[in-house]
Amino acid sequence: MPQGDIELQAFGPDHIEGAVALSRQENWPHRPQDWQMALQLSSGAVALDDHGRVAGTILVTPYGMDCAMINMVIVDRSARGNGLGRRLMDKAFALAGNRPLRLVATADGMPLYEKLGFVPSGTIVQHQGEVAALDAPERVEAAGKDDLPELKAMDRDAYGADRGVLIDALAERGQFAVVRRNGVIEAYAAIRPFGRGEVIGPVIAGSIDEAKALIGFFAAPRAGAFLRVDTGSGTGIASWLEEIGLAHVGGGVAMDRPPKNGAEQARPKVYALANQALG
Repeated sequence: MPQGDIELQAFGPDHIEGAVALSRQENWPHRPQDWQMALQLSSGAVALDDHGRVAGTILVTPYGMDCAMINMVIVDRSARGNGLGRRLMDKAFALAGNRPLRLVATADGMPLYEKLGFVPSGTIVQHQGEVAALDAPERVEAAGKDDLPELKAMDRDAYGADRGVLIDALAERGQFAVVRRNGVIEAYAAIRPFGRGEVIGPVIAGSIDEAKALIGFFAAPRAGAFLRVDTGSGTGIASWLEEIGLAHVGGGVAMDRPPKNGAEQARPKVYALANQALG
């Protein structure tokens, strides 16, 4: 498809139906509600062909001025090979301003991202499936809206950016669980509807045991339900996720521009993402 036939426009609610159709071509599980949440948190662009059909998408999700996630990057197969991916990325750079950038790359997207200065920083593994029967963990409890300020502060320390807007959006759609010690929150996790079922994440914890307990809190009453968890390959929970029925079905490469400084992550740390798109 010639590039002259493609027009870039600001991504708006009217484009969600076309975006859903495009993501289904890629076998992505996103429902209209999942696109709506991403758009609520983001600005972005769509590529429209000469018939007004959505032929490409990109979103930029800013977390304050600390960083921005580039996500939902899709180019219709009939429009590939003509520089449309680069045009969408240039638009994303303009929307992000001076923020450091993060994304999770597919194998198809990596060559372009590397040309644009992104550097790999880790591997993200996607686990999903019908969860096995589990015993309810101890020391985990449901959290309420009064806990949100403390969750936001903990999340900022672990993630390295202010994701308060994300936590507010999760509170609108899902549930939170926490681990407390002497009345102080030490770890938290969230669950929300997504795709074929629900996704658990973020999971912010000080240890593997806390991370497993938080995931188990949501999984235990959902035996047989379809759950998803996106985790880093170095977190140490991937094998346990497979044991409870969440198979490794894919993932991507976390990339940064500019590269991170390599400093050791503070405790608590990120054991699961909100999902690959939102970090």
